Amino acid sequence: MRTRPCCRVGCSRRAQFTLTFDYGDKMAALGPLAYRAEPHSYDLCQFHAEKTSVPAGWLLIKPTPLGQPPVPPAA
Repeated sequence: MRTRPCCRVGCSRRAQFTLTFDYGDKMAALGPLAYRAEPHSYDLCQFHAEKTSVPAGWLLIKPTPLGQPPVPPAA
């Protein structure tokens, strides 16, 4: 089972999402908790995942709403 704490200082919640960055493309991706911890990714609880933002000019890719299955596009 994948159980890790949120990486935010002082947060004791269980991580549910992993945040990764692509600095070259100015893009961040927030997705389900990665199978294993990686040194250049950040594990976040739902509270901190929902509060995540990126610098101006960056693209943040994340499921909306977090923790819910994606809604299929209208036909």
